Amino acid sequence: MSSWRDQILKEFPPKVAPLTLVADPDGLLLEEGILEGVRERGFELMPFEDHIAFRYAYESKFRSHWDRGEHTDQCVVLRSQASDLGGLPDDLLQAGRKLSFNLGDVFPNLSYPVIAALDRGDLDALYEAQRRHAPGRLGDNATKEFILLHVFEIVPELIKQPSDLLRVLLRRHYRGQSIPKMLDERFIQLLRQSAQFDDWPLETLVTDREAFFSFLQERWPIFLDREAAKGINVVGEGKKSYRLTFEGPVDLPFDHDDIRVYIDNLFVEGLLHSVPHDHADALSKTWVGIGIRTAPVEDRSRRLDKLMESLQASFPDEDAKYTEWFRFARGWSELVLLINEQPDSLVDEVNERAKRLQSQTDDCFTAWLFNRYAGLINLPPVPPAMLHHIPRFLARHIEDDPHAKVALIVVDGLSMDQWLVVRNTIYSCYPNFRFRERAVFAWIPSLTSVSRQAIFAGKTPILFPSCIQTTNKEAALWRQFWSDHGLKPNEIVFIKGLGDGSLDSVSEALSHPRTRIAGLVVDKVDKIMHGMELGTAGMHNQVSQWAKQPYLLNLLNLLLDNGFQVYLTSDHGNIEAEGCGRPSEGAVADLRGERVRIYPDQALRSRVKEHFPSALEWDPIGLPDDYLALMAPARQAFVQEGQHIVCHGGSSIEELIVPLVNIERMGQ
Repeated sequence: MSSWRDQILKEFPPKVAPLTLVADPDGLLLEEGILEGVRERGFELMPFEDHIAFRYAYESKFRSHWDRGEHTDQCVVLRSQASDLGGLPDDLLQAGRKLSFNLGDVFPNLSYPVIAALDRGDLDALYEAQRRHAPGRLGDNATKEFILLHVFEIVPELIKQPSDLLRVLLRRHYRGQSIPKMLDERFIQLLRQSAQFDDWPLETLVTDREAFFSFLQERWPIFLDREAAKGINVVGEGKKSYRLTFEGPVDLPFDHDDIRVYIDNLFVEGLLHSVPHDHADALSKTWVGIGIRTAPVEDRSRRLDKLMESLQASFPDEDAKYTEWFRFARGWSELVLLINEQPDSLVDEVNERAKRLQSQTDDCFTAWLFNRYAGLINLPPVPPAMLHHIPRFLARHIEDDPHAKVALIVVDGLSMDQWLVVRNTIYSCYPNFRFRERAVFAWIPSLTSVSRQAIFAGKTPILFPSCIQTTNKEAALWRQFWSDHGLKPNEIVFIKGLGDGSLDSVSEALSHPRTRIAGLVVDKVDKIMHGMELGTAGMHNQVSQWAKQPYLLNLLNLLLDNGFQVYLTSDHGNIEAEGCGRPSEGAVADLRGERVRIYPDQALRSRVKEHFPSALEWDPIGLPDDYLALMAPARQAFVQEGQHIVCHGGSSIEELIVPLVNIERMGQ
């Protein structure tokens, strides 16, 4: 077989049985490619996790079809061993055929505990290596080394000098590769067998992406001093002393060919930041110029040009993994930030180039959403791909440590580019904060009542149809989720309406000795957005001004001082849009948003679309069947023609890919 998926997908011929029950202890059916293949065959997957939620969805979506004599290819997935299928309800057992899959069947010669730790997206490379090299039965360490070599291209015995190690770490951290802890430990163990890296803090640099880039950042000025001394006649300068946070070698070979190839992208994408230098005029004319701070306009122009080149060359295709769009969105948010720093100063050529890139981004992202978005919903919650995965992602902290305390701050309406504004503002004043950044998908349509409720419910919106038009049930949904995970009422906090004013109520709730989980809604950015008349640049300015105020910083310090692990996310982003006219629909729309209209049936929606042929009809994926969205065309809104507003509700990359950030203080 050409792929490990073929072994599974061949068991899903359509119209064999109305119901298929699958024991899937390793979550193989929840891998992106498998989900896509199963859907292409007409099957719809339904994980059996929450019994009550499952029964509701099962009865409302599928049982009614059977009662009418209609065929469905429904697949119920149980994340446990085949023997546990017998514990399913009798009506399912009587109606369904039974299947089971596990990693041991796919990789019979490799150590099961080791391959079970891998991200399912890495199984392609492992399966190809197994097919090509046909290893005999391997133990734990041999399996680890086989995976390091063939999946992650890491050969510890070939790492002989600093440039070798930096190349491996740059490739890993620049791509954002997730490598299981046990493989990192084996890699470090093998490196430690040589004395070459005794002074390197390997345990930190190998495993911690943010620490690795901070390690590079504080050594970049040292390298520039060496370059200046080498290429310029520097006389009479005393030896500088450098204050370094991270232990390890002071002088790094940034000029080695294997390292230098990364330098431009690291500075362009904001992973490293340019620094001032006494010999900036001379150095800026060399290859290190991208990392030298000179005239702000020239620096910005240079970054803009290189960033647009990088993004143009890295569009994910229609079959790309969702993580590729996360990475693209990170670069895109840097571009949005740069373009709007001084929008009036952009030359026409740059403006036109940016608009073409924006149009191409919208087209590519929309095509991908129609092809792959539905498969995101049932992905495993670790790491989270969508907002409703976040509570289950956080639950592992609570379950693994009986003393753990976790806080989730939801900043309503905060886009990824606006998060960069917040982060840069905080960091410029308080560099002891560290931000571990990732991204998640919001729900389509990107409305607060859909997307924010999904966060606090930890469920898809189809499972809270009675309150999908309001946010009044958020506190109850949050408390119910954590109650189902074993927490008592006095251990759960939910507070909304935050963003300015006093923190007394928050402080009182967090100081209670039994509080373990806190859900906090900050709505200041959303308020700024709904009153914004100056577009994206105005949003950045106002968000920056808010971040400079003490409120957010005081909230973060309050949480950290009380021992909470702090995560920050958003329910949706926003875009600057131009009016395309208001639909004349009377009272038929259930919701009349600026970027989206919601209709109770297809006929009503189709009637309005006739007047807006470029608008997007969105199937109710994960939504109630009578929640039918018509989204305004790209970068447009259902308001007066020609009017410019900042709004949300659609499916642009800025609205849908939002930050999820773990916030720490250095030294904690």
